[in-house]
Amino acid sequence: MSQAPVCGTVDERFAVVREVFAQCLAEAELGASVSAYVDGEQVIDLWGGWADADRTEPWQKDTLACTFSATKGMTATCAHLLVERGLLDVDEPIATYWPEFAQSGKGDITMRMVLSHQSGLPYPTEPAPRGKRYDWPTVSAALERQAPVWAPGTRCEYHGGTFGYLVGNVVERLDGRPLAQFFDEEVAAPLGADVHLAVRAEDDERCAEMVGSKSMVGPCGTRRWRDAGDGSATAFGSADGLARVYASLAFGTFAETRLLSDASIEAAVQEQELLRAPGPADEWGLGYQLFWLLFPGMNDRTFGHTGMGGSVGLADRKRGLAMAFVMNKMNGGSAAPLINTTYQVLVG
Repeated sequence: MSQAPVCGTVDERFAVVREVFAQCLAEAELGASVSAYVDGEQVIDLWGGWADADRTEPWQKDTLACTFSATKGMTATCAHLLVERGLLDVDEPIATYWPEFAQSGKGDITMRMVLSHQSGLPYPTEPAPRGKRYDWPTVSAALERQAPVWAPGTRCEYHGGTFGYLVGNVVERLDGRPLAQFFDEEVAAPLGADVHLAVRAEDDERCAEMVGSKSMVGPCGTRRWRDAGDGSATAFGSADGLARVYASLAFGTFAETRLLSDASIEAAVQEQELLRAPGPADEWGLGYQLFWLLFPGMNDRTFGHTGMGGSVGLADRKRGLAMAFVMNKMNGGSAAPLINTTYQVLVG
């Protein structure tokens, strides 16, 4: 079956990105989209390929893909919005806002520890009852009971499956709305960003079929996953949706909306240190990956979050760039050549 055409537009300066995207679709991907903004103006808006493994449904402008851990950048933005509003202090014990969290020696864990993956809660130690793996009250109660697996602040290890529940419970206790609703109403809607921590049933038909090994894809095609709103890995979005959130961080004001002050953004992307031991906290700022520590050659104003399989969103405050890529075939590896080509154009 022939390859679905590449659709969308690019600024003439970035015409080479269309060529690279077409090559990626032909050689490495099933379906994908890529979006980029420079100094607040969209310069890349491309999509193509297929939204299903059988290649019967062409990828559309509004097709949504599971972003896996790129979800965490969206969740971190929610936390920083509460910091901006004076409701959350990242150095205050989480138990101040969520008293039940203090159980089992967790009374001194701060949001800074969670956002920089130092809290000692990288995974649930209590097995979830059958069918309850993504049930918010069940997982939250288990985290309340759980003891840290290392002394908080003395080690950094990725909180892959717990990050969203830890941040999200604080968001809900401070604001009253569940994390997914808070993100929709306070971040996505003002920015016109088509990305959703929890996917409504009426949007299921827009969701691409994620294709890869069972161990990677898991249950992401199920309503249970899409409804979870776990803040860690279950979000679905378009590349433009992710890019628009990072545009608000790259430019400060975007779509006539200013979520965070420059001071708040700069504080969020400072390299973190272990709080109770010497040494850096790997590649982490406060909820965002610091890409200059992760990818050699990037400048020290570039941050964002990657997702399993290849999705990514980033903001580069030095170059005035916000960019994102999503796809439905795991590990096609196209984000790197697309980002590299975009940078080659930017630096001339």
